[in-house]
Amino acid sequence: MSDLVFSEIVDLICKEDSRFDRKAYDFVRQGLDHTVKGIKKKDASRATRSQHVAGAELLHGLRTYALEQFGPLAKTVLNEWGVARCADFGDIVFNLIEYNVFSKTENDRREDFVEVFDFNEAFVKPFQPARTRRFGSSTTEAVGSA
Repeated sequence: MSDLVFSEIVDLICKEDSRFDRKAYDFVRQGLDHTVKGIKKKDASRATRSQHVAGAELLHGLRTYALEQFGPLAKTVLNEWGVARCADFGDIVFNLIEYNVFSKTENDRREDFVEVFDFNEAFVKPFQPARTRRFGSSTTEAVGSA
């Protein structure tokens, strides 16, 4: 599908469902490509089979892609586009399915995208400093003994 056609379809979708910025649709499309390439790298036998990606597989691929593209700003960027949880990605995917941009099998459901991971755990925690264990039972003990 050409970028122009995709862009026009996204315009139509955004007129019907304004919850998500058009950039979120572009991201999901690019993230799907990234996910398929990653799956083929890890499992050469899938390179010759269908390129179908299950909901959870796509979500983990989108997580990896977001972290690679945006680093510690991933959650902020996604939230800015209206994407705040895994189910939002599912809604974007199913909007694209409704317009025949993506396809699905009879087993694919929106519910496949619900609560696969927590956005804070996925996009914030990897960039937080590791907590070090302090010796002593409390901070005041450590300060008081100094």
